[in-house]
Amino acid sequence: MQAFTTLTGIAAPLPKANVDTDQIIPARFLKSISRLGFGKNLFANFRYKEDGSENPDFVLNQEPYRKAEILIAFENFGCGSSREHAPWALLDFGIRCVIAPDFADIFHNNCFKNGVLPVRLPKDVCAQLMEDAKLGANARVTVDLEREVVVRPNGEEIPFKIDPLRRHLLLNGLDDIGQTLQHAPAIDSFESKQKAAQPWLYA
Repeated sequence: MQAFTTLTGIAAPLPKANVDTDQIIPARFLKSISRLGFGKNLFANFRYKEDGSENPDFVLNQEPYRKAEILIAFENFGCGSSREHAPWALLDFGIRCVIAPDFADIFHNNCFKNGVLPVRLPKDVCAQLMEDAKLGANARVTVDLEREVVVRPNGEEIPFKIDPLRRHLLLNGLDDIGQTLQHAPAIDSFESKQKAAQPWLYA
C-alpha cells in the first residue's frame, strides 16, 4: 500500500450528502476482484448519460477536476453496502483523500485498509473548502497527515484528528498484510520452534 504523508492537489467539490457506495461504484461493475480498473466507472451514474457519453455537468468531467486527488463532500459519505470496491474506485481514479463531516463506518474502515485518507471536518468547514475548490487549479488544497492539518489555498490551517494506529499505518504504507509482515522474524522463529518440537506435523 502506498504511504500517505502529505498530499497537495486539486480538490473536487461534491455538495451531496448520503453518497452511498452504489453511487460511488455501481453494482453492475463489480465483476473483478482486482483492485485495478474501477476508476473509469467511479460515479458512473453521475458521470455518464444513458448513451454512454459524458455528462458535462458532473464535476469530475470538468477541468481541472479530471485530475482531482481530493474529494470534498457532505455528511454520511460511503453509506450503503460494505463493498470494498468503493475505495478501490476512488484510488484508481486518483483520489487519495475524502473530506466530509462524517463517513459510514465500514467505508471509513475500508479507506484506511486501501490507502485512502478519510478526513472528518465540520460541515461549515467542508462548505468553505468547496468554495475554495471552485477556484480551480490555482486553489490547491494540502492534506498533511504528519501534522494532521488541512491547508486552505489562503494558508489557513485546519486541524483534524486520526486514530494514532491508523495514522501510523497510513504514514508507513502498511495494510493488514504489511502490518503482519512487520512481525515476520517472530513468526519465523515460532515456526522453527514448532517444527523442532513437533516435526511430525510438518512431514
